Amino acid sequence: MSEFVIRNIRIGNRAESVDIAVSGERISDIGSDLGSGAKTLEGNGAMLIPGFVESHLHLDKACILDKCHNETGTLEGAIASVGAAKKSFTQSDIHARGRKVLEKAIVQGTNAIRTHVEIDPGIGLMGLEAVSQLKRDFAWALDLQICVFPQEGLTNNPGTKELLEEALVNGADLLGGCPYTDSDPNAQIAILFEMARRFDVDLDFHLDFDLDPKWRHLDEIARQTVAHGWQGRVAIGHVTKLSAMPGPQLMDAVALLKDAGIALTVLPSTDLFLMGRDSGHLVPRGVAPAHVFHQHGVCCTVATNNVLNPFTPYGDCSLSRMANLYANIHQLGTEPELEACFDMVTSAPRRLINHERGIEVGEEATFVALPADCGMQVVSEIVRPLWGMKSGRMTFEHAPARIFAPGSLDGA
Repeated sequence: MSEFVIRNIRIGNRAESVDIAVSGERISDIGSDLGSGAKTLEGNGAMLIPGFVESHLHLDKACILDKCHNETGTLEGAIASVGAAKKSFTQSDIHARGRKVLEKAIVQGTNAIRTHVEIDPGIGLMGLEAVSQLKRDFAWALDLQICVFPQEGLTNNPGTKELLEEALVNGADLLGGCPYTDSDPNAQIAILFEMARRFDVDLDFHLDFDLDPKWRHLDEIARQTVAHGWQGRVAIGHVTKLSAMPGPQLMDAVALLKDAGIALTVLPSTDLFLMGRDSGHLVPRGVAPAHVFHQHGVCCTVATNNVLNPFTPYGDCSLSRMANLYANIHQLGTEPELEACFDMVTSAPRRLINHERGIEVGEEATFVALPADCGMQVVSEIVRPLWGMKSGRMTFEHAPARIFAPGSLDGA
């Protein structure tokens, strides 16, 4: 007898419903009319997916609007205000704020996250220590991958390189970069690639965060990726310049990323909030067209980035909402386009963070149920998940909405 049987559930976009039996942490059987289990959950024909995946999040500087404010609304203003606020951070403070964000993410159906953590001489390894504790504390509900990076520069910030190396020795999963804040961007890129090879870790860069298409760091990232044989192990985030490129130049960038095996992550809420601040009218959106790259085989993801801070004073950690925002910005409405947006918050980021998972016999019983027929519906209607399970254990549940019409038993 199985420990748990989920009845009448659809795996992904499949039309037919099945039963899924769970024993321990894994799926023990999938079929029709499976035997009874100690517990039974009625799926009501819901859509079952492995879960939403957050490919780019900043837990260490989330929920700090009570500590600082972006007076100019620009990227530079955000970096400066957060840099000042970091001086008052404590490990317990970072942990408490990060906990709030992870709890939001869990109930939105996210069960895997790549979070970026700032490392520099000012804050040391405090952020890594706090987020590492969160990784342990929330292992029951989600898998947390930690990317350490130099937000305020590397070559211009003595001691940062040594701290990044120490962070990798002490549990960080991969290495990030931020060339546009460095006094020598290409030197930062070279140092990080050398370090990534030495520690055998992937790379994830914040890149080209402005709207001037006449220059970019993208070419150097691609050159170093190929030179080091790091194809398939490099991601770039933001890259807002791509939104300002005419068609032929954009397609050159598509070919560059595809040939170098570089993934692209777009952060719609942050990029939309910060870009175009110098425009008095016809304000540019500043959100890179990831769907174009997706169409040509580049691994593309859509992510939250920041929650309630000077970079993004919004956020409920809903990736269905973020995919919807992205679709709205780029005026996407066909079934293939919206299914692509769904892929960019589910299967594509799972590939990016090397955490692919399926719903098959023998696989870990980790999934999320959605009251939807397909990914297109999830994106277009910003569908809220019903419940989630991690390794055979329920992690959250939303009570179904009730309407009290006049004359009904409860609304009389």
